[in-house]
Amino acid sequence: MIGSARGAWRAVLALLTLVAAQPALAWGGAGHDAIAAIATANIRPATAARIRDLVKADPQLGTRDCRVRSLKEASSWPDCLRVDAWRWGYTFPWHFQDMNVCAAFDIKANCADGNCVTAQIERNRRILADASLPRVQRLEALAFLVHFVGDIHQPLHGAEFDHDAGGNRETVINGKPEPYILPTSNQPKVVNATPKPPTLHWFWDKWMAERALAANPGLVRRYAAADRARIATGTPADWLKESWEAARAIVYTGAYGRDPCDGPLKPELTIDEATAQAAAPLAAQRLQQAGLRLAKLLDETLAG
Repeated sequence: MIGSARGAWRAVLALLTLVAAQPALAWGGAGHDAIAAIATANIRPATAARIRDLVKADPQLGTRDCRVRSLKEASSWPDCLRVDAWRWGYTFPWHFQDMNVCAAFDIKANCADGNCVTAQIERNRRILADASLPRVQRLEALAFLVHFVGDIHQPLHGAEFDHDAGGNRETVINGKPEPYILPTSNQPKVVNATPKPPTLHWFWDKWMAERALAANPGLVRRYAAADRARIATGTPADWLKESWEAARAIVYTGAYGRDPCDGPLKPELTIDEATAQAAAPLAAQRLQQAGLRLAKLLDETLAG
């Protein structure tokens, strides 16, 4: 278990409720909320002050149903925008950069015209850092940056197997570990509530994030300086490669029962309780890394 339990999170965990499968977004709301909470607990006071100033521009975003009044709301704002695809659809490819797990890693691949998560982390960091730009433009960049740092740490936002779109085309046929749900922010409206069979991507976005948070109630906290220095390392390219490696070694191998690159696989994709428990430490680690790396990035961008 990572960290020690905190009273506030005990209260949150008391609200855990079993739910039926729903369509999911990247890391799900609970995962993104946790990443934002870790970052909020670990940024410098000067950084927090600059964020409080930026969020005053929330009404100018023109996204009445998707608010950005805190880092927590910022963390889910880019997913909430999916309800207005006519306006924001051009941003949807920014959430991922799927690399074939059975080929060599190439950071330049799958990023046409900067439409990928690594390029957009850098682009939005530069916008956020530019104090000469309008506050509302920098607030938009803040929300994208917070969200994309979370996305890049989800293994299936940096990997794919056999053109499965990061597990979005892999339906889970067998096995049904119990799901968890935590209260989240910026929940988009459900346009089509018809239940769909869960996918491997959905399994990681929601079940694994929520399972990791339930098992590690001390994950969200202020970390010691030594822990922050040890964990908050690397560049977006490094983070993407970590996700790509973890997807092959743990996500796909766990789901298929062996390395997916070693030959033909059975058509059924099984996710059982043992598989979920074995993968939970990776999910907790990625949430922790994302939160602390985001805190460092925000400090460097806003506080100097």
